Amino acid sequence: MPSENPLLKRIKRHVIGRRRPYFAATAPGFESLCFNELKALELPIKNASAIPGGVEFEGRLTDCYRANLHLRTASRILMRIDQFKATSFRQIEKKAPEIPWELYLPSKSSPQIHTTTQHCRLYHTDAIGERLMKGISKHTAEDSDSGGQAERLLPGPKIFVRGVDDQFTISIDSSGEPLYKRGLKIHPGTAPLRETIAAAALLLAGYRGTEPVIDPMCGTGTFSLEAALTAKNIPPGWFREFAFMGWPSFQPKKWEHLKHQCQTHFTSQQTPTIFASDKDPAACRRLEERLTENRLANVIQVINQDFFDFRPHDLTDQTGLVAINPPYGRRLENRQKSDQLFMRICTHLKREYQGWKLILISPNKKLTQKVPFKLTTYPISHGGLRPVMMIGTIS
Repeated sequence: MPSENPLLKRIKRHVIGRRRPYFAATAPGFESLCFNELKALELPIKNASAIPGGVEFEGRLTDCYRANLHLRTASRILMRIDQFKATSFRQIEKKAPEIPWELYLPSKSSPQIHTTTQHCRLYHTDAIGERLMKGISKHTAEDSDSGGQAERLLPGPKIFVRGVDDQFTISIDSSGEPLYKRGLKIHPGTAPLRETIAAAALLLAGYRGTEPVIDPMCGTGTFSLEAALTAKNIPPGWFREFAFMGWPSFQPKKWEHLKHQCQTHFTSQQTPTIFASDKDPAACRRLEERLTENRLANVIQVINQDFFDFRPHDLTDQTGLVAINPPYGRRLENRQKSDQLFMRICTHLKREYQGWKLILISPNKKLTQKVPFKLTTYPISHGGLRPVMMIGTIS
């Protein structure tokens, strides 16, 4: 019986079989939401805690798979691979080759290095990245057998280097594309809301997938699609791939087993409970195409109609949740038009949606003071702007 590859043995021992530290990065203000999501998954993780910028936890490789697949508010999942103190470039040059990169990086690949520092004597981020790349290149050269000829390296995973008070943490990105890219939307839109923000809003509004949802200025359908995933109990990472699939430690059979377990909990819907409308027929058509391709048409009904031309009881006889991301910024000509539209929306909501829960994105903080009902405000960042997310009940 042939002996097992020595590298594979090391990967099983140090990456697959060992509990390792991870970091789920989030947008500012979403740390507690992400922490609660992670705890709700009931994974066998340890030492989970919300800190500024995300959630730290210790778990096994399969927990990393599940976190990528299930977390709705995380932007990416990082595996911590090393930590050390350095006050000179020579110390980094010495440390970099000591890291067992072959356990984490595919052979014949060149990773992308992203470096940030805070209160460090070493603050030249490009120079720090160059020293690390030299250490990585030594391992890459050892793994390559090209007969002495130069060989083209494939793009590798992202390596994140964070220095704080001369302590450097090295992490490898397990997600690849940011997690707000669900793999559902390929249709264009003007400044669409990120899925992680929409997911956070739905969680804060208490949406659990059973009540009606009206998304009356749907655009690309971010609120509707996020609500549909919740309603059908489909994890947000179901339609996409992840960087960990290219790791030497990736276990395809384990991954397929995890996805199969998820699929057994999908729910079916006989009639739509989510209503997405927009006055732009092209936007409605593109959204309908995506729904059909991803088998979500049975939970979302798309209506080509202006928000001000229909009433909620035209769609459902129950009260539920209305989610609105009105046009602002690049989507309108000027701030005055944006402010006028926002106030018109508030007036219509007050008149027609009494008793409904509401998610409303305000273009700016000043407008929140003019809303004719009481809502809780959450500052967010969106496309370089500083809108405010407002959540509550219309009364």
